[in-house]
Amino acid sequence: MNQLHACLSVSGALLLTALCGLFSAPRAHAEEDARRATPPPGKALVFVFRSEREPVAAQVPVLVNLEPVGKLANGTFVTATVSPGRTHLRVGDRVLSIFSFEAAANQSYFVWVEAIAGLTPVRTKARVVSATEGRRLLAQSRFVGVAPSAMVAAPRPPPPRRAAETAARQPAAARKTPASTESGRKWEVALIASGGTFKMANGNQVLAGLASTFDTTSNSVFDVEAEWRSKAGIAMGAEVFHYKNDLVATGIPSGRQEVVVALVNGKYYFRVANWFYPFLGAGVGYTNATYGNGFTGKTKGLAYQGLAGMELRFEQIGFQVQYKYLASTTGDTGNEVKVGGRGILAGVSIAF
Repeated sequence: MNQLHACLSVSGALLLTALCGLFSAPRAHAEEDARRATPPPGKALVFVFRSEREPVAAQVPVLVNLEPVGKLANGTFVTATVSPGRTHLRVGDRVLSIFSFEAAANQSYFVWVEAIAGLTPVRTKARVVSATEGRRLLAQSRFVGVAPSAMVAAPRPPPPRRAAETAARQPAAARKTPASTESGRKWEVALIASGGTFKMANGNQVLAGLASTFDTTSNSVFDVEAEWRSKAGIAMGAEVFHYKNDLVATGIPSGRQEVVVALVNGKYYFRVANWFYPFLGAGVGYTNATYGNGFTGKTKGLAYQGLAGMELRFEQIGFQVQYKYLASTTGDTGNEVKVGGRGILAGVSIAF
């Protein structure tokens, strides 16, 4: 009897072990197969994994080329098969981290996603890393999903004669293209506040019929901008530029010129790296010059400017340096005052 109990105990243990193996082996093999996956011919394979030093509890959704591929917790990864060309990733829920890179056929790419601790709602940052570093971190990660495009063949298109009929039967929301669906997310708003130095180009001028000497070195130099930035690098916005100059005129020991320039600008940001954006720009607007301390009066005129600079971007915060050339003449014919010049400004930008 004791031998029978012993045999039953051993048999039960073996059966339990076999059943555990049946359930655990497929999962282990699936994860290992996912780590070793290679792109199909003519396609690219993207591994998106999350790893952070200070773990953040929240899961973040991942979309590759507008297609949901899964939600990442710390220490997990997903894969997606994409066509060669520009590949776009969107990571997050209420606050999106948008990242893109150029994918080549028959290549694998490893994108490291990291959640930033202490921020609510959760914010993330993403970057492409080397295959060596990517494989190392994948070995420590758990597989949680794969894009449907990598698992299911694309549906066959309807015959040409029925294509228009099929489209007409679809709801309006289903007929939207990815571009139209995402058009509201292709732009972001940035506020820029700057200060620096500005020097008038003309020091000796005639003001109100009096020979006047301007202190060309301006004071109270500051600048405020609001611009709409495209992911393609184009930016459009409005700017208010302010500065003051002391002056001395014949018979008047001291005076003060205060200039406020309102401009509409266009810029182009060149993406050299994820954080480094040189730019060129131009603007047109209107100048209002006010005089006091011995002078009273106002003059107005058109303004034009050229810009060149660079911005260092870190998440939503940026640091900007720019060279400004401003051309503006105020006043009536015969009483013009040239208030333009050139300067260097430095400031901070905040993107929303």
